[in-house]
Amino acid sequence: MAEHVFHLKANWPGLRNDVGEIEAGNLKTKISIPPEMDGPGVGTNPDEMLLGAAATCYIITLAAMMERSGLVKESLTLESEGIVDVTNGVFTYKKIIHRPHIILKPSASEKDVEMAMRLAKKAETSCMISRAIQGNVKIELQAKVDVAVG
Repeated sequence: MAEHVFHLKANWPGLRNDVGEIEAGNLKTKISIPPEMDGPGVGTNPDEMLLGAAATCYIITLAAMMERSGLVKESLTLESEGIVDVTNGVFTYKKIIHRPHIILKPSASEKDVEMAMRLAKKAETSCMISRAIQGNVKIELQAKVDVAVG
């Protein structure tokens, strides 16, 4: 069994509405509470980082699955949205919506389009971050597959 260990250092110099810093490998940024939650909105925040972790894990997993399947793409882009519910002052990360857009090469067949859609769905259940938050945060997929015009 192999294990990968990741480390993060954080510094929070003040109280609730202060600005801190985190550093983990190549990630180094300021952090604070977002303005939507009455914070200063400097740098990033936990909500954006969870969305970023889920989105990057998903798109990398999808790209790897497409490569292994020999599915040639023109482009692969993703827009993701995180929805946080606030009920009675309790913040709950409710849902993440991934909207991948796969554009296949002009020579792609209908079978390739079907495979791309299948892989888009499978990548969500294969992604490590999606599995980690499963049962706590709903993941919704709105995939789109197109073929480039030759």
